Amino acid sequence: MVVILTSITIIVTLLLAIRPTPAMSVATNNEPAVAAESAAAGVSATGANSASSDPETAPAASGAVAAAVGATIAPSFAPAVQYWAPQIAAWAQEFDLDPNLVATIMQVESCGDPAAISSAGAQGLFQVMPFHFQPGEDSLDPDTNARRGLAYFVERLQQTSGDVGRAFAGYNGGHGAAGTNWDNWLPETQRYYVWTTGIYGDIQQGVAESATLQTWIQSGGSSLCRQAAQRLGLE
Repeated sequence: MVVILTSITIIVTLLLAIRPTPAMSVATNNEPAVAAESAAAGVSATGANSASSDPETAPAASGAVAAAVGATIAPSFAPAVQYWAPQIAAWAQEFDLDPNLVATIMQVESCGDPAAISSAGAQGLFQVMPFHFQPGEDSLDPDTNARRGLAYFVERLQQTSGDVGRAFAGYNGGHGAAGTNWDNWLPETQRYYVWTTGIYGDIQQGVAESATLQTWIQSGGSSLCRQAAQRLGLE
């Protein structure tokens, strides 16, 4: 009981401490990275109705999004995410993204489990909903799953003019969430924003261990990572 109460206190503290501040744009390519898809919902959850964003209340971006050739991911990610480091670097270069940003999404979505399927039907490493795939595509194929998921994330970056925080929110809550702000987000999307921006922010600061990632693991992520490690033969 004490452990549960401590975890809840930490999460509430994070939610209050990481409330969105004015948005900060990041650099992305001027040309669209992918063709826009017609999905009205996010990769992980049903999206809300779209609305204009308020630059004074929108979540802050966590940093630049330009990918470096040959870049790898930070050592603080879980072993099952580290397993995919070479592929993450390749996917990041393909979509002109920071590999640590790609790894952050994988960390929170599946912790590196290529066969993960959520109760809502989201599938694979990046927990992509079935309607994002073309007929005949293998949704659990790592390359296919990554490309569909990251294409959707890049759309959200373009939608938010490079605001990483709101793009994270849109990945979870749909383009409607990316177009609004914290006060309009569902609790799930608020939590998702806290975890992703916290982990990515810690890593950008160059810390040896992400405190946010450790809190995420202690708050329930450990079972997801254990399943991923078993699936990949790491345990």
